[in-house]
Amino acid sequence: MPQDPSPSETAGIPPAFANAYADEARADAYAGLEFPGTYYLAFRDVPAILAAHVTGTAALDFGCGAGRSTRFLRGLGFDVVGVDIADEMLRRARRSDPQGEYLRAADDDLGTLGSRRFDLVFSAFTFDNVPTRAKKVTLFRALGALLRPAGRIVNLVSSPDIYLHEWASFSTKDFPENRRAEAGDVVRIVMLDVPDRRPVEDVLWPDAAYRDVYVQAGLDIVDTHRPLGRPTDPHRWVSETTVAPWSIYVLRPARASGG
Repeated sequence: MPQDPSPSETAGIPPAFANAYADEARADAYAGLEFPGTYYLAFRDVPAILAAHVTGTAALDFGCGAGRSTRFLRGLGFDVVGVDIADEMLRRARRSDPQGEYLRAADDDLGTLGSRRFDLVFSAFTFDNVPTRAKKVTLFRALGALLRPAGRIVNLVSSPDIYLHEWASFSTKDFPENRRAEAGDVVRIVMLDVPDRRPVEDVLWPDAAYRDVYVQAGLDIVDTHRPLGRPTDPHRWVSETTVAPWSIYVLRPARASGG
């Protein structure tokens, strides 16, 4: 069973790691992104996934950042509220989308949402930056409690393979240590679609480790999807046609035994 990183491992995580986008330069770089290159592949199949698994239109965008995914969901017809921990990102979200609803969540406290419940909780890349198993479990339990009876969580995360290859939007060639990383270790990647080329630090969390977290959080996996690039896509792929850079999980609260 995957375990939390040891104290020595967590001691090596920079203090701002869980809130990297509080950095103004990083926030500016990320806020200007829409869906270039490899990011296009992350969102390409989401409309079909949501149509297949989600009924109702009340949505929470957990870890909304500068509002890219919030605006995406609204474009699909959802009545969506975005929440994030990074004030710098929320300021940019409100600036780009003054009619949108964006709320600050203090770390793992979702009390700002009150009694609101949702048909969809969507989270894009957020859990790449949540450092420990215990914290992931706590957050997923809290998100599961926000669902309506037929609600679903859609968790879009980086596949471990993204840290081992070259991509249309990312480079990892300067970080051979990524190949030795295990669940909970910090891995590094460079974004090629923005001027800020400082390495982004994520937490490696493989499929087996996510599955363990979901069980502990009282969630069942309904579906998984790992998108590959197609010749008809409007981008020139590097590794995307043979290796999936993203993993998308559709989750629901676990059914009681015999139910």
